[in-house]
Amino acid sequence: MSNHSTMLPIITIDGPSGSGKGTISQQVADALGLHILDSGALYRLVALSVLQKNISPICADNEAEIYQLAEKLDAAFLTTDEGEVKILLEDKDVTQAIRAEECGKTASQVATLKTVRKALLTRQRNFLQTPGLVADGRDMGTIVFPDAKLKIFLTASTEIRGKRRLNQLKEQGINANLHGLIRDIEERDTRDMQRKDAPLVPAADAITIDTSKLSIDEVVALVLKAYKKAYL
Repeated sequence: MSNHSTMLPIITIDGPSGSGKGTISQQVADALGLHILDSGALYRLVALSVLQKNISPICADNEAEIYQLAEKLDAAFLTTDEGEVKILLEDKDVTQAIRAEECGKTASQVATLKTVRKALLTRQRNFLQTPGLVADGRDMGTIVFPDAKLKIFLTASTEIRGKRRLNQLKEQGINANLHGLIRDIEERDTRDMQRKDAPLVPAADAITIDTSKLSIDEVVALVLKAYKKAYL
């Protein structure tokens, strides 16, 4: 990271699936007028490419091919006039497609590949532009932006996270089973925490916030308070 980049304010918000990273990151970015990086979307884009090409992400023989997909990923993040982010893959709108459960599972598998993480690292760091960035992910504070002055790690119980995901799916008109979702979350946690490269762990200097019993507004307020202490 350059001296210029480290002078810009960076808030890293890491944590497991369902901990509230996406919602909190977006609201904090809106409140502060900062750019936002949804790093999970990049891995989901690679995952969608893998699924479209019928490549198995758990076969070691396919790693080189998946790396090439990540390296040459033809993706774009466009902000609409309404302030919403539209995600394109090869000029096709995949904003909803990358949020599918199968895509999420595949993204978790793809993220264990060291070559893929390397391919996406520079792309993620390039999101840091004036006036600053809120970076949402799993290794933002440990690997991607280790020099950030403010690092947040969100967590919540697996049951709460499962219920949150169930409600999200219901809003989309998708039926799901809570026990199955909790099982999937636990499996993903294990995969994310035990992977050899950039495992899901809080940075040594991160502020950990358990969101299980907190409202969105309460968590946002805690992050904004920490931002003022770190940067103002």
